[in-house]
This record gives sequence, structure tokens and C-alpha cells, in this order.
Amino acid sequence: MVENTLSIKAVDFNFYYGSHHALKNINLDVMKNKVMAMIGPSGCGKSTFLRSINRMNDLIEGTQAKGALLFGGMDVNEKSVDVTRLRREVGMVFQKPNPFPKSIFENVAYGLRVNRLFNGRDDLNVKVEQSLREAGLWDEVKDNLNKNAYDLSGGQQQRLCIARALVIRPEVILMDEPTASLDPISTAKIEELIQELKKNYTIIIVTHNMQQAARVADNTAFFMLGELVEYGETSKIFTKPDKKITEDYITGRFG
Repeated sequence: MVENTLSIKAVDFNFYYGSHHALKNINLDVMKNKVMAMIGPSGCGKSTFLRSINRMNDLIEGTQAKGALLFGGMDVNEKSVDVTRLRREVGMVFQKPNPFPKSIFENVAYGLRVNRLFNGRDDLNVKVEQSLREAGLWDEVKDNLNKNAYDLSGGQQQRLCIARALVIRPEVILMDEPTASLDPISTAKIEELIQELKKNYTIIIVTHNMQQAARVADNTAFFMLGELVEYGETSKIFTKPDKKITEDYITGRFG
């Protein structure tokens, strides 16, 4: 394994909610500038693993992580890790669009202001525009940047949230079922966007949509009851998986 191609590495990673053993001995490598999809039935540990990467599970009382979850060569659960910085480097896009009750411009500018990542108004304007362009939204909103974000459609709001995540230049973008609440046209736009974004970012997506995983992911991880059942190139997982249980899930025989 060439180290500079590796983004995230889980080594015998376990996670607990109190006495509930939610993730069991997870071992996988996430490669830079690739899309990794996580599939599996509800409650199998997909979102728990996703939220472990940027320590979002810290917000839940009584949780505990064991084993290693490496990002940039460092275990994210080490006491010395600056969690605020970690969350800047590992952005998050949630299932339902969650824009702030602010203008389109201020939604994107928020992270720059909070982290003081701009030099003057002109630099702020340039960075907001760049992120809106990256999120495929600029042409639709450039004449209405002072409009309330809530006035946008659901699909536009989700792309705005992606722009908000991109503006502070993370290395990794986590997406937890980012199109679950969107219509097919908006979903297609997000999927096209994911393919474009992987040129500059590593993307990890949780999805219940098998077709979506097959369309957007370079690699796919199948989780079941807190265990990683199978992980590999998406084309192989969907056409010739090693395990029958993987085939049964993908073909809809259960789950």
C-alpha cells in the first residue's frame, strides 16, 4: 500500500453505545480521491462508522471506541487530537438539507468567518463563489445571494450544504444518505456532483440505494449486524461478490 494514496484506515475498530457493541473489528482502507459507499440494512453500523471518522459520536453520552481509526496517519481518537480541526478536515453532509436561517451567501461564508479563513471582503467573495461553483449551484443563485436559503428547493439546499462543507477545504467529505429526501432529478445532480468532487476530495457515502452505490462508488463496503461482511471494488461487489450473503442483500432477497 502506497501511503500517500491512503486517506483513512480502520484497524480492528470497535464502537460501543453503552453496552451495545455497534461495530465489531472493522478493518478497511479508504483511498484518496475515491468514493466509498457503505451499504447494509438499517442499524448495521454504517452511520456509526461514518460518524466515528470525525468524532460526531462524541456528542452521544456513554460511547466508547476501541482499536484504531487512522486519518493522516494519526488515530482520530487520540487524546491529543484537536477535534475542531478534525471536523474542518473531515466535512459532513447530512440526510436532510440543514441550511442555516441565513442568506445563501452567509451560509457558505459561515465556516470562513468562524475559522477566520479569509483575508478581506474580496477574498471572502471569491471563496464563496468558488465553493458554490464546485457544488454546481453558482449559476442558479449568483443573482440572489442575499436570498434566504430556505427559499431554495430541497435539492438546491443540499448542494448549498455541500458548498458550505467545501468552503473550508476539507480533505474528506462524509455524506449520510445525502439524497434520501430528494426527487430523482435532484438526486441525479448530486450524483454527478460526487463524481466531479472526487477529483479533489475523498468521499464516503452511506446509502440504502443499491443503484446509487453502483453508479457513484469506486469501492463498496457491505455492513451487517455491526460487522464488515465484504469490501472491495464496486464492480466486483455488485457482479461477483465473494459471499452469498452479500449477493442476497444486493439482489433484494433480504434487508
